[in-house]
Amino acid sequence: MFAERSPFGFGYGGKILRVNLSNGKITTEPLPGKLVRDYLGGRGFAARILYDELKPGIDPMGPDNKVLIASGPLAGLFLPAGGKITFAAKSPATNSYGDSNMGGHLAAEVKYAGYDVIIIEGAAAQPVYLYINNDKVEIRDAAKYWGQGAIITEDMLKNDLGREFEIATIGPAGENKIKFACISHDFGRQAGRTGIGAVMGSKNLKAVAVKGTKSLKVADPDKLLEIGKQAFADCFKHTGWKQWVAQGTAGVTVWSNQQGSFPTRNFQSGSLKGYENISGDELVKQTLVNHKACFGCPCACGKYAKTVRNNKDYYVEGPEYETAALIGGDCAIGNMADLTYANYICDELGIDTISGGSVVAFAMECYEKGIITKKDTGGMDWKFGSIEAFDKIINMIARRQGIGNLLADGVKIASEKLGKGSEKFAMQVKGLEISGYESRNAPAMMLAYMTCDIGAHHNRAWAITHDIQVGRDIIEGKAKKVVELQHIRPIFDMVGCCRLQWVELELKLDYYPQLLKAATGLDFTWDEMLKASERVWNLTRLFLIKEHTQTFGRQFDYPPARWYEETVVNGPTKGSIISKANIDILLDEYYNVRGWDKNGKPTPEKLKELGL
Repeated sequence: MFAERSPFGFGYGGKILRVNLSNGKITTEPLPGKLVRDYLGGRGFAARILYDELKPGIDPMGPDNKVLIASGPLAGLFLPAGGKITFAAKSPATNSYGDSNMGGHLAAEVKYAGYDVIIIEGAAAQPVYLYINNDKVEIRDAAKYWGQGAIITEDMLKNDLGREFEIATIGPAGENKIKFACISHDFGRQAGRTGIGAVMGSKNLKAVAVKGTKSLKVADPDKLLEIGKQAFADCFKHTGWKQWVAQGTAGVTVWSNQQGSFPTRNFQSGSLKGYENISGDELVKQTLVNHKACFGCPCACGKYAKTVRNNKDYYVEGPEYETAALIGGDCAIGNMADLTYANYICDELGIDTISGGSVVAFAMECYEKGIITKKDTGGMDWKFGSIEAFDKIINMIARRQGIGNLLADGVKIASEKLGKGSEKFAMQVKGLEISGYESRNAPAMMLAYMTCDIGAHHNRAWAITHDIQVGRDIIEGKAKKVVELQHIRPIFDMVGCCRLQWVELELKLDYYPQLLKAATGLDFTWDEMLKASERVWNLTRLFLIKEHTQTFGRQFDYPPARWYEETVVNGPTKGSIISKANIDILLDEYYNVRGWDKNGKPTPEKLKELGL
């Protein structure tokens, strides 16, 4: 599997940086060969290290938790979109393995500084930030930045350190340990999911600032240049490239509404009346300032936008599709100016727009049903569609004020405390709020949410197109496709590339083992890369089981009751529902395809096959 040359001289930085915030100790370690061979990088490195180093039952917000920042072997190189980096920890949202990947320019900078993994342990006594300038690594005072918004903090640090530093920050939500706090970078890129921003906040870690100027050696520069140029050319000549650059993911909004898959009013339906007002077309007409790309990206799907509110200008990257879905649709914020402002609020507070939108939508439905009253809201109407209510709720959450303190723990915990049937419409799986696809008429997409290893997130398997392609009423056979996607898509998080060139521009998967070999000398086949991805998937399942030894079972994979007890109330999929019996059929098939038992545990035979 290895080429003749050492893989650690090529493609990888070759070092793990370990920083203990409790005692100030900073060390480096060589990157282990077995870690490279079995887990490739990024999410693979993070899952293996966290599984090995975290004791079961630790407090996700305590000093025993660790934040990992891990890049992959293709990050920072001349090839399409090698700009992804993974943030990981034990998630406060799910009490299990959590990660979230981020675009922008941080991945390349970390590699150029010479590191593949940064492990942050312990907790500082006072607010600090981590300063990395190649081999110079320091824990610095962050008192002047604490309390500031995520976007403002990034600008302040760039002014203080130099614009060439790449910065990852948290906002007030992270400082206040909101369980869906995100990490922000590049004025609008986020590691949004699973609450890693809250873990940073629990460590009094405001930011990580990185400058790297070292060269990054590759195994075969001429071959890498040849393959990279051809891959870029394939992206640019694709018929969908022009439209993708024009609108980015915001272009998905119209399609999703037409399919009845746009979460609306806390997933009560799948299409928002007037959705055209928050479409990609309206973004371009009303708010677009400029297109924005991550490192090495041929697509520039980021849309830097401006909106004006009360005679004040607000700039933000977005709204992308998921923000349109969970704030625009789920909270019924139906015009582009309000949606862009809501996006700005979340970004500055450091709140994931997916979970943040979902929690506000849950609160609005609770208010609609009388579970939350004006006594809780301070007399304000928390109605769907009100940007004033959204502004109020999300700020109460970020500062843990009043009932915002309850909502700050996410819809699962909030519904368990509020009761009165709210558990049925708390739209989450494993404690993570569901991202942007209503799935009662999309069994594969629903199964993908149910079985996603970090909670309900589309990143691992965007299976709704398979439902549409083969038949939305079909149950049997969907599991095989979900498993296939759950092995393919996480590979991009392992090697440090964006998946959208494959998803949207049909860049051939054959490129990736070729690029990996040219960059590192590692001679993997595509099937061997898939096997590594399957190994990571089973390892994160073991993490979940280890954390819930006494209670673990297939109930961890069930969706909220709304999806099997209530029909879609209107739109193209009106009347749709998936029965509990069919959900069990989906799970039985899924466990069988994976080689797991009836309770969703990997069998000894499967673990032996994967070397676990």
